Amino acid sequence: MPTDKLTDRDDVRAFVKQRYGAAALTVLNGNGQASCCNSEGSSCCSTFDPITANLYSQVEAGEIPEAALLASLGCGNPTALAQLSEGETVLDLGSGGGIDVLLSARRVGPTGFAYGLDMTDEMLALAEKNRGEAGAENVRFLKGHIEEIPLPDASVDVIISNCVINLSADKDQVLREAFRVLKPGGRFAVSDVVVDGEIPEAVRKDMEAYVGCVAGALERVDYARRLNTAGFSDVSIEPTRKYTFADLGDSCCSAPAIGQLTEDEKSNLDGRVMGAFIRGKKPL
Repeated sequence: MPTDKLTDRDDVRAFVKQRYGAAALTVLNGNGQASCCNSEGSSCCSTFDPITANLYSQVEAGEIPEAALLASLGCGNPTALAQLSEGETVLDLGSGGGIDVLLSARRVGPTGFAYGLDMTDEMLALAEKNRGEAGAENVRFLKGHIEEIPLPDASVDVIISNCVINLSADKDQVLREAFRVLKPGGRFAVSDVVVDGEIPEAVRKDMEAYVGCVAGALERVDYARRLNTAGFSDVSIEPTRKYTFADLGDSCCSAPAIGQLTEDEKSNLDGRVMGAFIRGKKPL
């Protein structure tokens, strides 16, 4: 597949779907923890990943099936930061194995509801398995694209997402859809990867890095601008983890393009690629 068509929505969707489907099957088949790296294997598949590791407390891990934790490929913990309340309706964009949906369902209680939206059949199958094991009755997983959310206008109180929006080839449409389905006063509270300043074009063009959450990451100021353009107010972007080049090289974000950077380019990446908590509100 050519790597110079990152704005081609179908190309990006197909590649992301293939990789995340393979990750789900790893967990479904009992073969250990999911990974976003090449299905043919690389060192990051079996080692500590500083991007995705230690995002959930022991208490949170004890509240959900182990498979939901094993399938997590996020870069943050939006459920811990979103301040969910009893009775609220939550939507997780790109819900994967369901970890953030199940945690959200516990926080909003029996009078609340949690939706998960994912395009990958294997992830949806894993999420349903986890929902059943958790006995979560206030949960529903939906198949679809985050650019076309299959819910009515003004139907949810909070939108969360965990390192997924950066994977979309049409982020503006994702933000417009998020704004549409939020109720007036509703909250946008997602974890995502952002960058400060530009990153090398070679990394942007590398589809491996795209699936690994680096190449698709928006520049921090640009992300805020797009949220404002979509209609959100009270926008803020709070870094939660800043990555060094060593982090990127040892994680599933590792890709050929990263390995080919000069030493100066590597040094320049340190601290400029980060996991962040991104907030916004739909005005009343």
